[in-house]
Amino acid sequence: MDDLLSRIWQNLGDRITGPMSFRLILQPAVAGILAIRAGLQDARLGRPAYFWALLTIDPADRRQLLRDGWKSISKVFCLAFLLDAVYQIIVQRWIYPGEALMVAFLLACVPYLLLRGPVNRLLRASQAPARTDHP
Repeated sequence: MDDLLSRIWQNLGDRITGPMSFRLILQPAVAGILAIRAGLQDARLGRPAYFWALLTIDPADRRQLLRDGWKSISKVFCLAFLLDAVYQIIVQRWIYPGEALMVAFLLACVPYLLLRGPVNRLLRASQAPARTDHP
């Protein structure tokens, strides 16, 4: 088990300086752009912050919210998975699907989850009507 974890961490670290390292910048940037677009739409529709809603919403509504998020990010996730598989073929001469899933999640889903809600909250806060405290 220690050998497995050691190999995974070594392989993940090697991706930073290996071939195709530009994708480590490009894919999170694309996921961020998609998250900003979705956050702006959420703010216009008056929806709660995405990640917070995932944690606090009724489980029946959570499924729809997850579908909406997956619909937005699925292409970037699949591209991240495929590009990591190509990287693995080039460098390791083998494909480790679990590693490719981890990399795809880190490059696509994490930036999306971290940006969508705050963009929503910032836009809603900037559009909030000014308070007047008149007696």
